[in-house]
Amino acid sequence: MPLQFPSADWATAYAKAINDNPLYRKTAASWSDGAIALVCKAEPALGIDTAQAIVLDLDHGTCRGVVYSSDPEVLAKTPFVIEASYAQWKAVMSGELDPIKAMLQGQLRLAKGHLPTIIRDVEGAKQLVLSARAVDTLFLG
Repeated sequence: MPLQFPSADWATAYAKAINDNPLYRKTAASWSDGAIALVCKAEPALGIDTAQAIVLDLDHGTCRGVVYSSDPEVLAKTPFVIEASYAQWKAVMSGELDPIKAMLQGQLRLAKGHLPTIIRDVEGAKQLVLSARAVDTLFLG
């Protein structure tokens, strides 16, 4: 059964897909820079009244946990925050938009964190996207 994006159930399934991805484990083995929040901006027309964040606690090729929240305090404690519209996240997950290129072009906004740190882990980012595609996802609209 497809899980709606974004939602707590989708975030939990995504964390599991990350941990089930052996290539992520290998390519992100050196990542020790902390959690990354993927923020979907508010889209009232789709029923998303406030920004929703999926905070992935990533460390050395594993996802140690995930938090789904709209609380700004959660983001304040997260080292890396990437913001995008619903349509942009959908494009990333469908493979139409490369997340690293999108950050460099301003389509995905690194609202918090050090861009060169994110960019140096291109293969890990690719595997995160592939892990998202492994989740049976229901997109709104």
